Amino acid sequence: CGIIAEYGEFQSFQLYFKRFNLRTKDMPARTDSTAQRRSVMTRSITNSRSISKKQKAEESYSETSNDDMDDDDDTRDRRKIHADLPSEYWQIQKLIKYLKGGNPTATLIALCSLRDFDLSQDICQIAIRDVDGLEALVNLLDTTEIKCQVASLKILKDISQSKPISRSLTDLGAIQSLIRLLSSSVADLQCLAAETIANIAKLTRARRLVRKDGGISKFVSLLNIPPNTNIDVLKEDGQAVELLRCAALGLCSLSKSKKNKRKMKSSGLIQHLSKLITLEVETILVPVVATLSECSVDPEYRAAICEGGIIQYLSKFLESSNQELVSHCAKAIFHCAEDDLTRTLIRQHAGLEPLVRLIKFTENVSMLDGVTGAIWKVAIDRENCLVFRDLKLCESLVPLLHSQPEEVMINVAGSIAECAKIPENIEQIRKAGGLTHLVNLLSGTNPTLLINVAHALGKCATEPDSATIIDKYDGVRLLWSLLKSPNPQVQSSAAWAICPCIDNNKDAGEMVRSLVGGLELIVSLLKSDNREVLASICSAVANIAKDEQNLAVLTDHGVVPILSKLVVAHAADDYVKGHIADAIGRCCIWGNNRKEFGARGVVKPLVRYLKSKDTFVYKAAAMALFHLSLEPENCVVMHENHAKQWLVNMVGDDDWVLQEAAAGCIANIRHLALANDISKSGR
Repeated sequence: CGIIAEYGEFQSFQLYFKRFNLRTKDMPARTDSTAQRRSVMTRSITNSRSISKKQKAEESYSETSNDDMDDDDDTRDRRKIHADLPSEYWQIQKLIKYLKGGNPTATLIALCSLRDFDLSQDICQIAIRDVDGLEALVNLLDTTEIKCQVASLKILKDISQSKPISRSLTDLGAIQSLIRLLSSSVADLQCLAAETIANIAKLTRARRLVRKDGGISKFVSLLNIPPNTNIDVLKEDGQAVELLRCAALGLCSLSKSKKNKRKMKSSGLIQHLSKLITLEVETILVPVVATLSECSVDPEYRAAICEGGIIQYLSKFLESSNQELVSHCAKAIFHCAEDDLTRTLIRQHAGLEPLVRLIKFTENVSMLDGVTGAIWKVAIDRENCLVFRDLKLCESLVPLLHSQPEEVMINVAGSIAECAKIPENIEQIRKAGGLTHLVNLLSGTNPTLLINVAHALGKCATEPDSATIIDKYDGVRLLWSLLKSPNPQVQSSAAWAICPCIDNNKDAGEMVRSLVGGLELIVSLLKSDNREVLASICSAVANIAKDEQNLAVLTDHGVVPILSKLVVAHAADDYVKGHIADAIGRCCIWGNNRKEFGARGVVKPLVRYLKSKDTFVYKAAAMALFHLSLEPENCVVMHENHAKQWLVNMVGDDDWVLQEAAAGCIANIRHLALANDISKSGR
């Protein structure tokens, strides 16, 4: 050890302790008279104690026999525990005693000797805690002996990886001492203090204390690179690189707190990280990109990362041979790709091809999780999906739908759902056997996985051949069973997936009727308070109502009064009311539903729907009004609410379906007016 070498040879210190032991053995012998007096006193005391013990034993033997047996058992247990402890336990405790009572030289030797043990073992950590060794180590941080501080920090850095130790250090006030050392002029102390805080800051309370004691601004200042610094020289300076690495490591741990992220951002963290990432020093890049990955969950950080030009480096480092760095880059892209601009930038900086190549590294679950997550979010952009089509991404994704952790399968299912926007990708999924795997995953219980799988099946079902395969493997029944889930997002995703399955199935009517209680369940979900559930279920009702027998069953279950209430209750929500109007238009075909809708006051709110700026809303409203206009009383209400002036404008629309609906509605209103005029003139 270099530290011990400065004080002399280690053997000389061993001799020092040996001499200490010899002194206790070579003490002068006692005189005979003294020995005789001691022996007489010892015998008298022993005799008196034995007499008293016998008397007490005779008096209380019957009362205390059970207690004595218990005490003996406890004693034997304690002896057994002590007997089971390894020698390292006792050796460490002896060293801690020297640590507490020795001079600086003995303290330093004890610290160096402690480092010879494997401090990651529980028994070594227990030995340190049992004799208040942690308190001694923390106290050494406040001394003026730099070598003792360094040695103590090296031990604390190793043992602080244990959560119980970190908790104890937090209780002892180690955070405050470590933060003070961040301002030290000794680089070794700064590095070790930063790395120790990085370990302890995995605890929530420790992160809060670092923020309150002003530690975050000190960490950020450690990342500062002076403007005139020669970058090439900096890269060769091992101590400077280590300090930057430790500071970034500490900020990575601290960034798990939302309040800490805000404080870090106000301290100028992004500006420093954008400089560090350009150094392209691997040891620094890992904690730097890990910090970016943690912070990029925040929308403000994502915007700053885009503006700082960091996305191009994240795309570039996907080609790195360091899998830990690649994993952090992929996770950072996963978070940042929530924004449209980031998805475009990743394509422009050639980040899509490396993501596809990285899928083959299935043994590294952490990296695979990040890569598949990044692909999922990047695939939201249609242009990126076209690139993935050419790279045959879906063929590589399908095998990952089984025998992988749930977090990976969640990302894979989400990626397939996004890629399925392109018809050629659906064909790749179908030919690779992906539909079968997706249907099998519907039997799971993870809500996020079920949501993504349902989305994927819904997108694939837009192709008739895929819809047939989904029905063949019982996918529609499993999707329908998800409507019973207590999770509204699962319900809505299942309902959206059911719609194309019905729309692209030749025997859709019979398929729906074969599901016992299925239509009753659909009608009951129209009473949901969740707008996404309402929109999806109304869309499902519109598709189911295409079959007259199913529409008759829906009517018997009371679909008309429920839809009549919804058309008024959600008059201000464009997202929901378009689907409500669509469902009403489909349900008008059966029996007296038109008349009942009119009697329940549906016509007037639907006329107001025509004023919406949402194309889907006013188109669905026009279709519904066309079907309702076949009932004379409804035409009167339309005329009174000036529906004709809105319908006339729609006749000139480019959508021929909307043209026909608007023209047909106007014609029905006009026919009623002519009939009324003829009736009046006939009188």
